[in-house]
Amino acid sequence: MAALTTDAVLTLLQEVADQVITPRFRALSEDQISSKTHPGDLVTVADREAEVLITAELRAAYPQAVVLGEEAFADDPDSLERFRAAEHAFTVDPVDGTRNFVHGSPDHAVMVAETRDGQTERAWIWQPQHRLAFVAERGSGATRNGEPLPRLQVGPDPRGWRVRTSSRRQVGERLADTPPMELTWVSCGIDYPKLAQGECDALLYRGTRPWDHVPGALLVSEVGGVVGAADGGPYTPRSDPQGILATSGPAVFEHLRQES
Repeated sequence: MAALTTDAVLTLLQEVADQVITPRFRALSEDQISSKTHPGDLVTVADREAEVLITAELRAAYPQAVVLGEEAFADDPDSLERFRAAEHAFTVDPVDGTRNFVHGSPDHAVMVAETRDGQTERAWIWQPQHRLAFVAERGSGATRNGEPLPRLQVGPDPRGWRVRTSSRRQVGERLADTPPMELTWVSCGIDYPKLAQGECDALLYRGTRPWDHVPGALLVSEVGGVVGAADGGPYTPRSDPQGILATSGPAVFEHLRQES
């Protein structure tokens, strides 16, 4: 099987969403929802089926690549280390924002990223209910439904920066002299595109799994943003940081990193 073009991977995500995700939206039965590690960590039949379909296509096209899927990781934790060591790999997040999906929110997404030698080369985020596709290629910029995304512009006054956190306990707290933090959209596949389009200036995360962050990190970087470890170190697909800080530019990152 020939290598997949960037457009072909996007089409794959769209077709899988149409086939097994969207038909379950607001139509899940109780027996199609379960918990992975704790009651709030949900997985659905849509997550499992979508990951199987996407993974199968990627492995057929790239038999030597490691494919790290969120749901497969739950059954095979060693897959994370194989991913970090791989020369060529993919991350697959079949339904990012599963809790949103379960509760009938359109804020969920399907995400894939491709890495080579620990560097992200391509990334895809498909928001099936919003019908929005975000694609990034390293060094070539990023697009929204095929149209180039402009470079991010950062306001000079931190008191006007909009910071979002994934931790509900941090909502209302401040980083440096910025306004009180608000909650993210509770889906990295929504959050990172929001940042890439200038709808916030920074995202602060405690969870750091690659399938959640590798696609969006490339998207934001390709429009001039900065994604790094919350303590100021670099973030790569092989990183294991304690937290992640994604910002609309270097000045925002440097101003906030010591506070996060």
